[in-house]
Amino acid sequence: MKNLLQVLFLVLCFLGCSSSGNSDTFIKDTTGRYLFNVNEVLEVYYKEQVLFVKWRGREDIQPLKINDSSFYMKELNEKIIFITTLKTHIELDEKTEHKGVKYHFKKMDIGEKTPKEYFDVEDFENAKIGFMKIQKTDSLNPAIKQSVLSRVGYNYLNNKDFKKAIEILKINTLLYPSSSNTFDHLGDAYLKTKDTTNAIVNYTKALSINPENRGSLRMLNEISEK
Repeated sequence: MKNLLQVLFLVLCFLGCSSSGNSDTFIKDTTGRYLFNVNEVLEVYYKEQVLFVKWRGREDIQPLKINDSSFYMKELNEKIIFITTLKTHIELDEKTEHKGVKYHFKKMDIGEKTPKEYFDVEDFENAKIGFMKIQKTDSLNPAIKQSVLSRVGYNYLNNKDFKKAIEILKINTLLYPSSSNTFDHLGDAYLKTKDTTNAIVNYTKALSINPENRGSLRMLNEISEK
């Protein structure tokens, strides 16, 4: 029944929608990148005045035009609405699944990146600022979860990308300065690069926070025995 309603909705849209072309003004106002979540972007672009979206590695997603500002995007199963007054952004049309909740995707400034995008191009300073901003506005966001960042760091270590491993684990210590584990993990990364001095500094810091951190204690003992 639900699928039938969706098909009927699409058929009605197709029959009643305005032209698939969009005005030059609308194209100018809406072309760009929109922050879908803290580390994910919807990129809106046009081909021959027809709107397309790039999202999650897929290009040439073509939402169905409903009217001059609204489009149905089946990949989201949502109607997206472009608001061009004041600061341009995208809203999701209210539906039963999120009744009473408004979702807004802000249009990003030219050159603006997500923290992950900054990190991927090794702009570690802006990545750090971005991650700390997320923590300030949404401390429970999964993107900055301590265990998630630690896992990312160890993945880099396993792939021998030591530079990125150290930088993401450094960010983890800045986000969670009271965690013994974040410093222990950073110590592991430094030890992998044979930077014994910084490994000792971080293992020692880990033990100062939690004297029972057996991993840091074991590694310090192993270093001292060499």
